[in-house]
Amino acid sequence: MPATTTKTGAKAATATKTVAAKPKAVRGVEQRFNKARRASILLKHVSDPTRLQVILILAEGERHVGALCEQLDQSQPAVSHHLALLRHGGIIAPRRQGKNNFYSLTETGTELARVVTNLID
Repeated sequence: MPATTTKTGAKAATATKTVAAKPKAVRGVEQRFNKARRASILLKHVSDPTRLQVILILAEGERHVGALCEQLDQSQPAVSHHLALLRHGGIIAPRRQGKNNFYSLTETGTELARVVTNLID
């Protein structure tokens, strides 16, 4: 068993050296790619008109699911589906009070609301 640990440790050390040995330009390209990938995932979460409406509604303040259903004129399961996608994307945050779930924008959600508002105004 110690031989396996040593091999794994050696592989980890080699991998660390390989990452550190990359030229600065290559690291910059990888960082830019990773940022672009994260942005792409984020934009996919908001690539639906209903989800954009939710973001704009929540920019006005916290709402519970029932209020969002009324404002969007959609069923509770449909709205909950959109909320789940936004929640998993880190765009909104839930708060439970009794039987009600209230939602508000995260910092990322607030920035997205600002961008969307600037685009449509």
